Amino acid sequence: MSKVGFQELLDAGVHFGHQKRKWNPAMAPYIFDEKKGIHIIDLNKTIAHLDQACAAMTQIAKSGKKVLFVATKKQAKEIVSERVKAVNMPFVTERWSGGMLTNFQTTRKSIRKMASIDKMKTDGTWDTLSKRERLFKTRQREKLEKNFGSIADMTRQPAAIFLVDILKENIAMHEAKRLNIPIFAMVDTNSNPKFVDFPIPANDDATKSISIILDAICDAIKLGLEDRKNTKDKGADKTEVAEEVAVAAAPEVTEAKEETKED
Repeated sequence: MSKVGFQELLDAGVHFGHQKRKWNPAMAPYIFDEKKGIHIIDLNKTIAHLDQACAAMTQIAKSGKKVLFVATKKQAKEIVSERVKAVNMPFVTERWSGGMLTNFQTTRKSIRKMASIDKMKTDGTWDTLSKRERLFKTRQREKLEKNFGSIADMTRQPAAIFLVDILKENIAMHEAKRLNIPIFAMVDTNSNPKFVDFPIPANDDATKSISIILDAICDAIKLGLEDRKNTKDKGADKTEVAEEVAVAAAPEVTEAKEETKED
């Protein structure tokens, strides 16, 4: 459950939608009013849906699975990379490469290619290359880093995907849909929430609005990761106690066996 209040969302401008003429009728249940030709999002609905999304995110993180964040629009790039990096989740803030999910094996090949170039620099192979080959490999590495660097640790398809703007990230959304990957997204008044499993009605253009929603989602992930760590620690403690009990009981068991033999 998120800890974001109504006033905080209001102050961040989460309630500001698009102009009425740009609206998507499917967003009608999430619209509170219209002022000066601008649709106003119902923040009570935002809170309810944000709470649902956060609860689901906590469970995903607790299970040890990954959530892929996608935000290639200018005002969201820095916010997403900064917040998501802190919770060690994969993200895409540059161009979405078509087939990144639906052709995941090719994506993994690109990541391995990047790793192989890095290996060249440590195993001495780099020194055997000509100046021209080094330049080519360096440029190739930079291009791969830009497109795949932030998902290098994603060894399998994500358990869920989070999108900041489903119109901007429609290719990523349709790939996730095709693979039945749950979709979480900030959905503005010009979008269709029916494409999303966990829609969060919110202004997806303002940096303050994006920040407050991302903070809540990332806090939920942190909570799940902490729960997972605590559960592991408790499990380790129980194992240690069981071993200590077994060791302590061993002499008694041996003595009992010896007494039985004597009898």
